[in-house]
Amino acid sequence: MTSRTTPSVVRFRSAFSLPGFDTPQPPGEYRVDHDEEALEGASLIAWRRVATFIHLPAISASGATRQMVPIEPASLEAALEQDQRQ
Repeated sequence: MTSRTTPSVVRFRSAFSLPGFDTPQPPGEYRVDHDEEALEGASLIAWRRVATFIHLPAISASGATRQMVPIEPASLEAALEQDQRQ
C-alpha cells in the first residue's frame, strides 16, 4: 500500500493545550505531519489520513530534545480556532 507524509506548520499566538498534553505549550510555530495512505480505485487515487503528529517543542525553541506526539486533527483545529478568537 502506498503512503505519504504531508508536513505543515501551524502558528499559535498564545499558549495552548491539547488533550493528552501534561502542560500548556508556549506560543510559536509547530511542525505538524499528516500520514496518509492511498485508497486505490479503478481510475483515481484518493488519500485517507491515518495519523497526525505535532512536533514539540516549537520550531523556534532551542534544545536538543524533540518529540513527535500523536494528536487528533479535530482537537488541533479546535485549538487553532480558539487561538484565533483570542
